Amino acid sequence: MAAAAAALWAGTAGTAPAADGAGDLFAFRDPRITESSGLAASALHPGVVWTHNDSDDGGRVFAVDGRTGRTLATVTLAGVAPRDAEAVSLGRDDRGRPALYLADIGDNLGGRWPEVWIYRFAEPAGPLHDTTVRAVRYTVRYADGPRNAEALMVHPRTGRVYIASKQGSGGGLYAGPRRLSTSGVNVFRRIADVPSTVTDGAFSPDGTRLVLRGYFSADAYRWRNGAPQPLGPVDVPLQRQGEGVTFTPDGRALLYGSEGRGTSVWRQPLTGAALPDSARPAGSPSPARSGAPAGSAGPRSGPSDGPSGAPAGAGTLTGRTAAVLAGAGAVALAAAGLRRRARTRGRGRGRG
Repeated sequence: MAAAAAALWAGTAGTAPAADGAGDLFAFRDPRITESSGLAASALHPGVVWTHNDSDDGGRVFAVDGRTGRTLATVTLAGVAPRDAEAVSLGRDDRGRPALYLADIGDNLGGRWPEVWIYRFAEPAGPLHDTTVRAVRYTVRYADGPRNAEALMVHPRTGRVYIASKQGSGGGLYAGPRRLSTSGVNVFRRIADVPSTVTDGAFSPDGTRLVLRGYFSADAYRWRNGAPQPLGPVDVPLQRQGEGVTFTPDGRALLYGSEGRGTSVWRQPLTGAALPDSARPAGSPSPARSGAPAGSAGPRSGPSDGPSGAPAGAGTLTGRTAAVLAGAGAVALAAAGLRRRARTRGRGRGRG
């Protein structure tokens, strides 16, 4: 299955790829997908990517064909009405089956909600079709108070859940308990500083790399001893409102998504230090930690868990250019956030 998935992700259905294999993989064709806010490459269905809309869309996720962009199935979460769903990630359920985690963690009022939620359900097996499922609900609080967030990642080896906050005062990476509990509040604790404009993140399938993206930039980290070690920026495409990222199942490339009707998902191959350990050439040494990327103060001690240099494809920002734009974009986004909070204060919902 891994070989089949790699072959599917290697091709593109949109713009012809650049010489390095970068290019549009597909465009969403479903008119219901207007604000794709997260991506997760399927563990059970080669070539399928899961996505969901931002707020005001109910509790549902879409299984999309990575060759045609057509929706293969809609999975509806029974009795779930997310306030501001911002991320979807792959993990495992209590029986060890592949599971999807839908993160209702957005807070465009600047950190007003004392609690946010995560919903987990088994990834549908067998032929994909529209279905309704019951999800497990986890209540989440942050040890240092409420905050906005748009990125949730599940470590593939340990199952620990992480959230990256999106705060003008400085972003943080938060670790949940070793196992989430449905019987009480799950407290997430800050373990590292990250850029302030993170809109999504993903662990590599082998758990050795973490990528965090923003609107104009993306950064790679080596994951060691339950903490991120900065490797530097990786290339990111120019997109309308970049809010999704996931690794391909073979770990050799990233898929980037954007909000908007009919937007494309971009495939960006990884090279150099950003490549996960399992995707590195035989005998290749594991890269040592490099300097921290702009906007990151590096890792702190965290719970124990067992790169730049990616060539620029057509339509991408190189790591250095993206870092400059990210700084300018942070200022613009701060101003936009003030306007958005004014609009959403009265209705209690917001869009990331």
